[in-house]
Amino acid sequence: MFKIGDLAVYPAHGVGKIESIETRNVAGKKQDFYIVRILDNDMKIMIPIPNAGAVGLRELIDSTDIPRVYEILKTREISINGGTWNRRYRGYMDKIKTGSIYELAEVLRDLTVLKGDKELSFGERKMLDTARGLLLKELSIVSEVSENDLDEEIREILK
Repeated sequence: MFKIGDLAVYPAHGVGKIESIETRNVAGKKQDFYIVRILDNDMKIMIPIPNAGAVGLRELIDSTDIPRVYEILKTREISINGGTWNRRYRGYMDKIKTGSIYELAEVLRDLTVLKGDKELSFGERKMLDTARGLLLKELSIVSEVSENDLDEEIREILK
């Protein structure tokens, strides 16, 4: 699926580069792994190749999909209403863990709208920053626009 040098998105961690493909002995069986280095924090992750799809490793979105992300951000209907902050937090975390940029856009939009209505919990504020960072990294690479410029554009959309 991926070759050395490819960029891929690993859910909840962001964009990484396939540094190598290695064979390791695990429990007496040889298994092939993608070695992925996450661009934002230099973390190295080993992903068993047969499980890559199951853990959500995916290609970056195509530039033609960016308008759909922006449409999600422009929508003012939030997808998780009310409830306690920890229930909302779990719902948002589940969305982030899917690895879908569209779910990530929903989390960013929902938390931004919620922030305008009331004080976010510490966990929600941290999650808002995480969602923004993950979204910005992928969009900036795909659109070849700096993260700072994109951040300004997205903040305008979310106003």
